[in-house]
Amino acid sequence: MRNEAKVVAITGASSGIGEATARRLAADGHRLFLGARRTDRLDALGQEIGEAGGTAAFRRLDVTDAADVRAFVAAARERYGRVDVLVNNAGVMPLSPLDALKVDEWDRMIDVNVRGVLHGIAAALPVMRAQGGGHFVNVASVGAYEVSPTAAVYCATKYAVRAISEGLRQESDGTVRVTLVSPGVTESELAEGISDPAAREAMKAYRAVALPASAIAGAIAYAVAQPTEVDVNEIVVRPAASAQ
Repeated sequence: MRNEAKVVAITGASSGIGEATARRLAADGHRLFLGARRTDRLDALGQEIGEAGGTAAFRRLDVTDAADVRAFVAAARERYGRVDVLVNNAGVMPLSPLDALKVDEWDRMIDVNVRGVLHGIAAALPVMRAQGGGHFVNVASVGAYEVSPTAAVYCATKYAVRAISEGLRQESDGTVRVTLVSPGVTESELAEGISDPAAREAMKAYRAVALPASAIAGAIAYAVAQPTEVDVNEIVVRPAASAQ
């Protein structure tokens, strides 16, 4: 399906859901601006998209740095003239029980998962207001609706993303749309960041049934494709064979 071409900026675009979303939206005819820390992967992805007939550029991005996110959005606008959609996708998931006291990991999750989304909103909202419209797609998790052992802080960050998204939606005058996409267990590199041995083993069993990242990309593409008068607010996507 090819839709009206939009300019879409994606954070965390070097792997997983971000990479799959870039491929899907490029195939749908949108122009992409990709951000992540691993520029070698972004370069390879951009070349593949270009060879397939799509349009994609990239810039190194650290979402924990508000100035860097502002520069990322500004670069997307400078290249394409506008920013229609920002996919706030970057996230980390170093699970552990609270009594492991991994404070540095808690702080990292707050910085990436919560501040990263806020930095994206702060950078792109003025641009969208000025151009008369836009769309935020914030990637959360089923952890935005439920809490499980070892995931208290991670779930807290995703609850926060859900709350921020709903607040932004309520504050919008209808010109800026807001979509929260909450994946169930999905194939990605997130689990590789788990340093706690017990949590890492538990995650292997948890991820025995997992969605491909392309399934979440499809949900994002669906929301982006809706006409401007339609705001898809929340999408929860789970494996059909799993209760998680």
